[in-house]
Amino acid sequence: MAISLSVVLLLAIILVVLIRGGNLKAGPATVAILFGFFLASSGMAPSITKFLDSIASTINQISF
Repeated sequence: MAISLSVVLLLAIILVVLIRGGNLKAGPATVAILFGFFLASSGMAPSITKFLDSIASTINQISF
């Protein structure tokens, strides 16, 4: 849960920066948000969650 909340917060910040910087208009941003919302409620959501969890686990195992 903590990882997904962090990712959502990070993506929200990036989205706001892109909109305010003029690199992304409100229309395409709304479409991207709706796409993510409906994708999360689709049958692909568990696979995407597993994939993102495995990436987070791999990054966590890398020691600098």
